[in-house]
Amino acid sequence: MNRKKQELQVAALENGTVIDHIPSEKLFTVVQLLGVEQMTSNITIGFNLDSKKLGRKGIIKIADKFFCDDEINRIAVVAPRVQLNIIRDYEVIEKREVQLPDELRSIVRCANPKCITNNEPMATRFHVIDKENCIVKCHYCEKEQKRDELVII
Repeated sequence: MNRKKQELQVAALENGTVIDHIPSEKLFTVVQLLGVEQMTSNITIGFNLDSKKLGRKGIIKIADKFFCDDEINRIAVVAPRVQLNIIRDYEVIEKREVQLPDELRSIVRCANPKCITNNEPMATRFHVIDKENCIVKCHYCEKEQKRDELVII
């Protein structure tokens, strides 16, 4: 291991995930969605950092944690286009931009009070009809919702 990397105790990550380019105003929403406060591994959170891409950004570094697709989909609903970096042995082995999937299951609540998902014990299911603007349509009642109207479950 490179001695310089070893000295960067807080900044360097041996194994884990870095979630980068989070819009600053969405950082703590992402922290809450991922349940970061319940994790026991080392976590570094950067807020209002300079960014050429966003002006200001947030970043989360989580040691020894690798997220499944469902967890990543939750991020995409509130903060699209964040950068996910997978780290192993202090090296970035995978970089990808988080994008909305074609379908969201058990992630957001339907805004229609008469929807079956609000009146029966069943999972919600939405089709993403516009990924750029995050417009989703309920599979059951066909109610459309925009990103700013979504309530995360």
